[in-house]
Amino acid sequence: MIKPKKILIIIQRSNGDVFLSLSLIKAIHNHYEAVQLDLLINEDTLAIADLFPYINSIHTFSYIKKQKRRFHQEKNLFFKLFKKYDLSINLTASDRSVIYAILFGKKSISAIEQNKNKSWWKKLLLSNSYFFDDSKHILLNNLQPLAFLNIGFENVQEKLIFEASQVKKLKEKLKIQHFEKFLIFHPTAQYEYKIYPKKSRDKLLHLLNTLEIPVIVTGGKSPLDLKVKDEIPNLSNIKNQIGNTSLTDFFILSELSMGYIGMDTLNMHIAASQNKRIFAICGPTNLAMWSPWSNDLKDSTKINKPIQTYGKNTIFQANMPCVACGNAGCDDKKGRSECLYLISPETIFNEINNWFSNV
Repeated sequence: MIKPKKILIIIQRSNGDVFLSLSLIKAIHNHYEAVQLDLLINEDTLAIADLFPYINSIHTFSYIKKQKRRFHQEKNLFFKLFKKYDLSINLTASDRSVIYAILFGKKSISAIEQNKNKSWWKKLLLSNSYFFDDSKHILLNNLQPLAFLNIGFENVQEKLIFEASQVKKLKEKLKIQHFEKFLIFHPTAQYEYKIYPKKSRDKLLHLLNTLEIPVIVTGGKSPLDLKVKDEIPNLSNIKNQIGNTSLTDFFILSELSMGYIGMDTLNMHIAASQNKRIFAICGPTNLAMWSPWSNDLKDSTKINKPIQTYGKNTIFQANMPCVACGNAGCDDKKGRSECLYLISPETIFNEINNWFSNV
């Protein structure tokens, strides 16, 4: 391929998918001198994409706009981006994102499904394609387009780095509150089916309170986050900061913390990128694809078991034959995940306490 001057990277999934594309973006930026890198993402992932270095412009797709004015948004994107890019790279196999890659890039690389009945036309129209493999970690899936461009990469997982002045400001704020050493507890997620139930969460927080170290509880401002905020018990060492920390604040807090405790969500992957000690509570999540990456081992886990530790990561799951099903809750409609109700808070705390006692 002739050296592209303008590249569009399409990521039409969640915050975690966008964040875990950073290693791909960095590798492309380092390989091509003065390349213009743009993103096309879902509107609800703009906050994380806005923090990325190397990006020139960000285009967004809104599902709300799609519901209100069918095809109007697609028409605007078509007229704005049609064949504007020398190369488009699409990291998801959905029909819409593949069509975007075909329409917006003069050359295109995209993930496609392994099912030939779904992907035959995609393979025919794309310049290059690769199979999206849900038995392979998302980071490795995201790096596959580099093979078509003969581009190497330094790290499977990269972390975001912030200005020293931003870090210093937050450090000073923490020092005033006597939070020089602290743990992070992140109890929320984008969907309720990934959230540890209140009764178990309360018990775990009471146990964490006995460590006699500040535990900063983090979360955003979504209705689900604010609901959990109101449920956090008032304990001496539990510092409820849900709704009070920006995404940038969380990145820096995570970097300064001793470790991460909480759900398998974007925040867990942020902590993993920073090589933090992680205690992750996992429900139906497919670990082969979404477990925290270990920078030390340069690997993740593919097995399911009630407790496992690899590198700096400890994962807790329910001891059920259906774990991990990979569904969005037991009904696969973002409903209740029965497996999360069967993970003992005492078991989680014992692992944390054993580690903490030796730090």
